[in-house]
Amino acid sequence: MTEASTENLPRHIAIIMDGNGRWAKKRLLNRINGHRKGVDVARDTVTYCRELGIECLTLYTFSRENWKRPVHEVEMLMKFLELHLKSEEKNLVENNIRFHPIGRLDDLPKGVRRVIDGLISKTAANTGMVLQLALSYSGREELTRAAAAIARLVAAGTLRPDDITEETVNEHLYTAGMPDPDLLIRTSGENRISNFLLWQLAYTEIHITDVLWPDFTRGHLDEAIKDYQKRDRRFGLVKEKGVGAAR
Repeated sequence: MTEASTENLPRHIAIIMDGNGRWAKKRLLNRINGHRKGVDVARDTVTYCRELGIECLTLYTFSRENWKRPVHEVEMLMKFLELHLKSEEKNLVENNIRFHPIGRLDDLPKGVRRVIDGLISKTAANTGMVLQLALSYSGREELTRAAAAIARLVAAGTLRPDDITEETVNEHLYTAGMPDPDLLIRTSGENRISNFLLWQLAYTEIHITDVLWPDFTRGHLDEAIKDYQKRDRRFGLVKEKGVGAAR
């Protein structure tokens, strides 16, 4: 595989990291082994995106629906998350990466929240890539939360309904201040977005790969970026011979 061109890189890449359980099952291993391998792949993906110059990387780490998994699996996932975040502190600080988790963080165990709060504080001044981990995240919940916050402003008389714009909504999302994803990658061949960044993905280019997340390499990321670079992003417009655009 050849490396992707550094020209026309996506500013923001979002990844649905799917397939840890199936990877383990294929090898007659416990699902936890798949999650452990998936953490290693996530670490290398963060490093590679920083090296490429990606401005923002969002990883769908744990959805609100994932709380319905077996208790033992969830407990192990939370422990992995806590240990992984602790081990990544030095890397994030030294590589100028700003840590910005999104989702219902209050749902997480106290130990995980404590580590998260420390990483947010210690990387707040970093000016390089932004790493967003979606934790206890739900796209529908995010939109519901934003609608409720805007409704409170209207009820308080500080915002008129006619003044509500798309920017108003953007300002009340977990991702406020971040560019929308240019490229969404989903591993394991599933063709759905699974309640992920429902507002933000409106014009995102989507790349589906059959590769299970624990097998995802830098080469596969290069392939996704090269696929993105071939796309003609019109954002709902029609371009004709360089002249204006019309629907």
